[in-house]
Amino acid sequence: MGLHDYTFYDLICRNAVSYNNMSAWFEVDDQRTLTFAEYKLKVDQLACGLQKAGISKGDRIGIIGKNSLEYFLLYGAAGALGAIVLPINWRLSAEETVFNLADCNPALLFVDPDYQEMISDAKDLLKTVKEFYNLKPPGGNFSDFEALLDNEGEFSAPDVATEDGLVIIHTAAVAGRPRGALLSHGNLISANIHINLLLNLSAYDVHLNILPLFHVGGLFMATAGFHAGALNLNMSKFDAGQAVDLIADKKVTFMFDFAPILSSILEEHEKSGKDIKTLQHVPGLEAPAVIEKYQELTGGTFYCMYGQTETSAIATMAAYSDKPGSAGRTIQLADVRLVDDNDQPVPAGETGEIAVKGPMVFKGYWNLPEDTDQAFHGGWHHTGDLGRFDEDGFLWYEGRKAEKELIKPGGENVYPAEVEKAILEHAAVENTVVFGVPDPKWKEGIKAVCQLKTGQTVEARELIKFVGSRIASFKKPQYVQFVAELPLLKEGGPDRARVKKLYGGEQK
Repeated sequence: MGLHDYTFYDLICRNAVSYNNMSAWFEVDDQRTLTFAEYKLKVDQLACGLQKAGISKGDRIGIIGKNSLEYFLLYGAAGALGAIVLPINWRLSAEETVFNLADCNPALLFVDPDYQEMISDAKDLLKTVKEFYNLKPPGGNFSDFEALLDNEGEFSAPDVATEDGLVIIHTAAVAGRPRGALLSHGNLISANIHINLLLNLSAYDVHLNILPLFHVGGLFMATAGFHAGALNLNMSKFDAGQAVDLIADKKVTFMFDFAPILSSILEEHEKSGKDIKTLQHVPGLEAPAVIEKYQELTGGTFYCMYGQTETSAIATMAAYSDKPGSAGRTIQLADVRLVDDNDQPVPAGETGEIAVKGPMVFKGYWNLPEDTDQAFHGGWHHTGDLGRFDEDGFLWYEGRKAEKELIKPGGENVYPAEVEKAILEHAAVENTVVFGVPDPKWKEGIKAVCQLKTGQTVEARELIKFVGSRIASFKKPQYVQFVAELPLLKEGGPDRARVKKLYGGEQK
């Protein structure tokens, strides 16, 4: 590690001194509390245990499970060793899970009991995994997590640089397969600094950690709170009633929101009457009516934003009230520009592809050099998203480029092509077009317009269940509409623009 490097483990060491006996983590499920000094001690012990188990710099450590103290310790220990965490979305199907694991060849795999049967059935396909561990004790049939902590914490620290990889998070299947976005220690530190600055966080704040740690938003909100010396209250599973109790009793000051999290909390607040006015900072994506209700009730600030996994969660952000409907202004250490199809900047008021550069931009796609080169051409990260700047410098999100169309139900990323592929596996379906529609609960829902084969029938409910058996449940359509015939382009494929015009709009 060089003089000018700074890693996640450096931050852990700094906080163990700066915040020492202040509470860093509270595990809601079993009421465990760790101070910053205790967190470092356990990270050191886990790093020592992992090193004895054969983990060295650059090795991948897979994790499948709900948020837990053990999950967050693995991020810290991996950072200390220069290893790379491979968190898997536990909502994925078995096939999708195995693909993401095999894509990155983890040396060890930590699994919650709920997912161990699935992993046991796939062990023959995970040939690089040397040992399988329980993630959250007690319970489970894999090796004991606690045994890795049974030491003095004296590990041999490798040289780890700011730009070394820390985590691989797989993005949605844009071209039929997920891509692993490699994020560095520097990306994490950059995200922390921006979130702390924009939300004005300090050691007196309390974070309600409800987004999963396999999600870039969940991970970087937790590490941003940790960086500020704030307390992380960890929920392994979101429950609106419990969340209201925690906000009221523990004086929660900030959290991240994807619809319908905030609306659920507001509904539970109305039932209980508990005071949630300490919740003063909520960045995320939400419907205007919910945002305005939250701000009126608490006097807090909702922050609108634009970002993706590849930009360490954020590239633009501002208070919703600054310019309702916009995605905010460019964050302090980023440069964002909009370009046309020839990669030339477009003027304010015109729509172009969002391109980003700065310390928040990821390292590239794991083992996909051509995809990385394509995304990074011209010295900018090309996001595939469209936007326009207004005369005041606020970004307005305008959707995805046609070839990279994306649906975001509840903050998850779903590519229509992946859903269409699953639908077309049904024997009754001749053709389909999948696209996003306004949804009162999820902000954006998934709709499939289907043309059936002659003489074939299938009910919408049956088709939705069929899709959910092949890909992750959150990717299945919420709405299905059957039509006698899909409009076609001259070359024979479905006319997507025409289908969306005919059958889009808010669903009921």
